[in-house]
Amino acid sequence: MDKWDKRFMELTRLVGSWSSCFQPGRHVGAIIVRDKRVMTTGYNGAPSGIKNCVERGECLRRKLNIPSGTKQEICYAVHAEQNAIIQAAKYGINVNGATLYCTHQPCVICAKMIINAGIARVVYAEGYPDAFSLQLFREAGTVIEKYAEADPATETKTSSGNTSEEE
Repeated sequence: MDKWDKRFMELTRLVGSWSSCFQPGRHVGAIIVRDKRVMTTGYNGAPSGIKNCVERGECLRRKLNIPSGTKQEICYAVHAEQNAIIQAAKYGINVNGATLYCTHQPCVICAKMIINAGIARVVYAEGYPDAFSLQLFREAGTVIEKYAEADPATETKTSSGNTSEEE
């Protein structure tokens, strides 16, 4: 991982903080980047005009005792990755060949959308109980990487004091 991955993961966490999910630890953020430029952002939350779980005062999935990683359709929220892809479609932004950064590993439904959108690389920080999504990424040739902080001691410096990568 490099300094750009670090920057984009930090931004992904910020976007995730906008989530309206009722569950602690499930504030998910996603950004789609191409050529070191942010194309779109997404966070998990209810569709426009629909009350979210915070406004409802409860999580439908917890109320119905639905285990994590199953029956994703029984939830008021649209996933962060889906919202990022939807924003690209809504505003005519080409994401083919892009990288999607996400706070959590995408579920299988998101994986299918990511693959069909032509996103070439996925970087995520937290795991998710969905091995099938990882299998689909591998079969499709989509690069999937679990984010790990770079060791600052291994970054090379130029004579100007900047890292050797493009600023």
